[in-house]
Amino acid sequence: MARLVILGGGESGVGTAILGRNKGFEVFVSDKGEIKDKYKKVLEHFEIDWEEQQHTEDRILNADVVMKSPGIPDTVPLVLRIIEKGIPVISEIEFASKYTDATIIGITGSNGKTTTTMLTNHILEEGGFNVGMAGNIGDSYAKMVAENNFDFYVLEISSFQLDGIVDFKPHIAIITNITPDHLDRYGYKFENYIESKFLITKNQDNHDYLIYDTDDEVLVKWLDENPIQSKLLPFSIEKEVGEGACLVNNEIRINIKGETTMMTTDKLALEGRHNLKNTMAASMAAKLVGIRKETIRQSIENFQGAPHRLEKVLKIHHVQYINDSKATNVNATYYALDSMSSPTVWIVGGVDKGNNYMELMPLVREKVKAIICLGMDNSKIVDVFGNVVDLIVETYAMEEAIKVAYKIAERGDTVLLSPACASFDLFNSYEDRGDQFKEAVKSL
Repeated sequence: MARLVILGGGESGVGTAILGRNKGFEVFVSDKGEIKDKYKKVLEHFEIDWEEQQHTEDRILNADVVMKSPGIPDTVPLVLRIIEKGIPVISEIEFASKYTDATIIGITGSNGKTTTTMLTNHILEEGGFNVGMAGNIGDSYAKMVAENNFDFYVLEISSFQLDGIVDFKPHIAIITNITPDHLDRYGYKFENYIESKFLITKNQDNHDYLIYDTDDEVLVKWLDENPIQSKLLPFSIEKEVGEGACLVNNEIRINIKGETTMMTTDKLALEGRHNLKNTMAASMAAKLVGIRKETIRQSIENFQGAPHRLEKVLKIHHVQYINDSKATNVNATYYALDSMSSPTVWIVGGVDKGNNYMELMPLVREKVKAIICLGMDNSKIVDVFGNVVDLIVETYAMEEAIKVAYKIAERGDTVLLSPACASFDLFNSYEDRGDQFKEAVKSL
């Protein structure tokens, strides 16, 4: 019996353990931290061997294959020892894909991938397809493969997940954009991060597709220098394209396989220029798998957006409160500020991942009337914007930040939580940060 060792007892680890058990592996789960009770119960239910708060090397280095959770870097000494022994180290995405014949739509990018994944899945569901959504969103992909028999999977895939692929091959790959992010994981070299994102195309051939943003200079340059096998389908809001998607007057034009579909932008459920791109990418993927154009039109009009992504919470005394907690980098916040059409009180801050806030300067000058810093160390934000915005207030708790925003905001203004930073100084996750924002607003 082949031995599968799983490093990490979270969603992807436990999902892989279930699938491994189903496929006849001897499974062992090892987590250096504490495994959550809900996952322990699952492991015990399936009679899967596990340990927590340690890695017992004797029980790991005898593996036939190791699945490493995406949060564990390749440079960890234990992982290096596993590789030295010649034991394959793969990702959940790689492991699960071996056990399904479903058509895969794989979506990656620095920003927009969650919304694009959810919208693509929504269109396919509305079209009556037997589809599952997984990856970096919702349930574990491996768990879904173990428990379901979907014909299609729409997968949100992070660079960390792509780093562990060998044969994984999506029929349709989407790269929404690439901007500097997670550089601490990639030796502070942007080119390493770019290479990681393009692994999504590694095993594609000329029967497969890459949908990509041709307005993104990083994507265009890499494709110019690295020819790939898949068919290229660009989308753009700045110029017309032949095959692909673009804006013509006030309509989205999609041209695939000689068939043209026009959709007005007036009725889109999602606001903002970046969401035009997400809509184009999702619509093209849907067209490629045979969804009718009328179904696509209706789906993009009735779609409910991703939580914590430009999520309208409440309007209080004619002030709109918007939760964009999922904006954990500068580029995501750029899109949020760009979509603001009223004077904005901006809540920003958290764990800085090497941010260059100067990219936001034109939008801050134009749209931001006050900044509320929310983080343990706000010095960089204050230094950059101190001479640009008249009012900057430092806060150290969400409730305090919202009370300050309530006092500052006037009729017709918007209060925007778009932190441009990770959440771990004051919150458990970006979801926790967004939930606390919503609760604080509702308590006003």
